Amino acid sequence: MVKRTVQVRANGVQSPSVGVARAACARNARRVASGVCGAVLAWLAAGVALAPASVAAAASAASSAANSAASSAAASAGTSATSSAATSATGATGTAACPAQAFRAFDNAGGAQSTALAVSADWPAWEQFRRKFVSPDGRVIDVGSDDDRTVSEGQSYGLFFALVANDRASFDRLLHWTENNLAAGDLTAHLPAWLWGRGPDGKWGVLDSNAASDADLWIAYALLEAGRVWNERSYTARGAALARRVLDEETARVPTLGLTLLPGPTGFHPEADLWRVNPSYAPVQVLRGLASALPSDRRWQALVDSSARMLVDSAPQGFSPDWSLYRAGKGFLPDPATHAESAYNAIRVYLWIGMLNGSDPLKSRLLNHFTPFARYIAEHGAPPERIDTTDAKPGANDGNAGFSAAAIPFLIARGETSIADRQSARVDQLDAQTAPGYYTSVLTLFGLGWRDGRYRFAADGSLDLPWSSVCRPAKR
Repeated sequence: MVKRTVQVRANGVQSPSVGVARAACARNARRVASGVCGAVLAWLAAGVALAPASVAAAASAASSAANSAASSAAASAGTSATSSAATSATGATGTAACPAQAFRAFDNAGGAQSTALAVSADWPAWEQFRRKFVSPDGRVIDVGSDDDRTVSEGQSYGLFFALVANDRASFDRLLHWTENNLAAGDLTAHLPAWLWGRGPDGKWGVLDSNAASDADLWIAYALLEAGRVWNERSYTARGAALARRVLDEETARVPTLGLTLLPGPTGFHPEADLWRVNPSYAPVQVLRGLASALPSDRRWQALVDSSARMLVDSAPQGFSPDWSLYRAGKGFLPDPATHAESAYNAIRVYLWIGMLNGSDPLKSRLLNHFTPFARYIAEHGAPPERIDTTDAKPGANDGNAGFSAAAIPFLIARGETSIADRQSARVDQLDAQTAPGYYTSVLTLFGLGWRDGRYRFAADGSLDLPWSSVCRPAKR
């Protein structure tokens, strides 16, 4: 008999519920699918909040369901129930699949919690997004925009969500369209153009060949992680080549700041001593993930360092600006072109921070620095749509449902779960009133997907996926 184990990362301080889950698993030691209990323990260690009773119920129910499914599989295949419990089915793509009963047991046990444990790769919210915003050939369409445009950011997010959902067919269509239409057929040789749509002559194609570094980072990250979890070398090769191109073409060595991510290859260094930057373009966990996947290039750590400074120093009032200027000798300055406001770009800053691994050395500092954002939500019931980052004066309107969804991981990470729950309720209420658009839907997929435990970022920035952790045996 081949003994199978599951790779489990320790992602921070062990919560009290871990002991409950460990005890529940131990009591069923002879009848437990180790991958299922391992997933319970892994997600608790990563900070998923489950009440002790729910943890015990999840461990027990999932163990029983997985064991039942494994026994059935073993009877038909003539293999050991213990070794097949976490690998009893294989999908058309060759990715190991988990027993459906185990998924339902996890969902039923944790569904009442504000951060419910979800291990099924089935993701109805992604499927709805795909039907509404993704064309059959893999183009993410900003439905409702004047020109039904596509931006490279949308393609990058689509790739990430398809990976989280274990939807390899959609991943491949998104990748194929991105490479052929935005990167002249080769992502290893070209940064993807940021804007594609219908031109003045009525023809469809690239409208602006400049690139957007946030999209390029997310595409490279999604490719490298897809290569890892799906064991596909072609993804890894393209991701590594694109990541190197980002370092070579979309960064600058800025005095006293060091190597810094620019929003694109051209247009963001208007004067000899002046640079224009966007704090939301550089998620720390993505940079760490690229550093982990490509350890021979130390420039990734340099980007982590400069991005951390950018996040803090560009936000003196605890609200991140959409855009900021950096002048040598003076540091970060308000961006007059956008009136120093925090709005639709900056909302992602809080989202990225909230989703950092609990053991990330920057997380506590960043959560504390942006306390005013959390305090504003507690006092007003919603994030502001716009706020002046120089004096913290808000605009007239609340942020939409996507803003509330993006705030949820940030609030949970701060331990403010009751406020996070109220934001979840607000998302449901607003979505019921008005169908969300493309960007609102993106923020909601990120925020609620993380809340529901569909993915986590490990300490090294790599992606933890329940369907991969539960079902895939560790490399020997």
